[in-house]
This record gives sequence, structure tokens and C-alpha cells, in this order.
Amino acid sequence: MQTTIKVEAQNRASSGKGPARRLRASNKLPAIVYGPGKTAQSIAIDPKSVKTVLLQPMGRNTVFTLSIDGVDQLAMVKNFEHHPVTRDLLHADLYTVSLDRPVDVEVPLVLVGKSKGVAAGGILQQIFRKLPVRCTPDKIPAKLEVDITNVELHHAVATKALVLAEGVRVMLDANQTIVSVVAPEKDRGEAAPAAGAAAAPAAGKDAKAAAPAKDAKAAAPAKKK
Repeated sequence: MQTTIKVEAQNRASSGKGPARRLRASNKLPAIVYGPGKTAQSIAIDPKSVKTVLLQPMGRNTVFTLSIDGVDQLAMVKNFEHHPVTRDLLHADLYTVSLDRPVDVEVPLVLVGKSKGVAAGGILQQIFRKLPVRCTPDKIPAKLEVDITNVELHHAVATKALVLAEGVRVMLDANQTIVSVVAPEKDRGEAAPAAGAAAAPAAGKDAKAAAPAKDAKAAAPAKKK
């Protein structure tokens, strides 16, 4: 697998809030890189290069070449922090990967077509916007699609209906619902009284027995003299 993005980084010995502020003041981003069998390493990188990775179609699932003091390795952006106002990057966590080791990522779920159930007045419910996926870095899909054209009212689509490439696994139960078409809320509400009718107290003598006592004193236990 060849990557088209290369991120240059330098090892940094100091860590903490003070050194991190000084690093950002010099237009560098404090970051940590780690992975299986690798001790977490503090590094400094150009924030623009991280933004370039995040702006790729694959986003955080983009695999890039990380070069630390001239030593290359494959990596992904595991997490990042940014300023709430300026949106400037404040910190990044990078994760080393290899082509023979699966990684866990989240992949967008895209619905294709118009459901028959929606055309009949139903409401489409997409349970998952992203799906947890496990595969090697070279097989990470940009998205997972599901055709909902034939999904009718009161029907659903489960994980097992997804068409996956070889080596790609969705980390959900095969029968987990990911999309469903339900009746409008007003239609569901009309059935509620019928279902709850048995719970209502019966009219007549039993109704009086079910009602709370009007006289609180009469309901209280008598005091012993």
C-alpha cells in the first residue's frame, strides 16, 4: 500500500502544559504517537499536515506515512483536540499501523434509494450513522452502502444485509437493526389506548375501592391510648 501523504515529525523530550504552549507558539503541534508493542512517544509536527490528513475523503481513516526524524512508518489520526473558538489544533494522538494487523475504525453508513415504506407514508429511522468496522488498513472502506428501496412499512434492515468486501467485518450482531421504517407517531399513538385499556380501573363498585380515601385521618392507623 502506497500513501500519498507524508507527515514530518520530530521527537521531543519535554512534555507538559508549559512546553506544549511554547511548542504551539513556534507553530508546531504537540502530539503523541503510539501503537501495539510501541511505547508512547512525544513528537512535534506541523499542524497544517494534520489538517491535510483530516480533510481527506477518508478523514481520520486516512493512512499516511509518518516520518519521525527520518524514520518512516504508517499511521492514522486516532484523536485530536482543537480550540473551541479559533478551531486551531491543540493536540493530536497518532496511531501506528501495519498492513498485516487489523484496526478498528468507524465507517459512514450511506442509504441508497427511496424506501417503499416511506413512499407509503412511513418514517425512515437510521439507527447508525457510522458503523464499527475491523479490517486491515489497506481495506478500510470509504463508506458502507445499503439499498433501502424494497424496505416496506414496519420492516427493517439488519447488519447481515450489508455487502462487505473480503476481510471487512462490521463489529455488530448479525441481527442488529441498522435501518427501519415505522408508522408515523400519530398512527402509533392511536393504538395506545387499546393496548392500555385493561389497565384502567373498572367502573362501579371496584372503582370506589380503587380510589384513595378522602379522609386522611380515617386512613391513618388509630393511636394507642
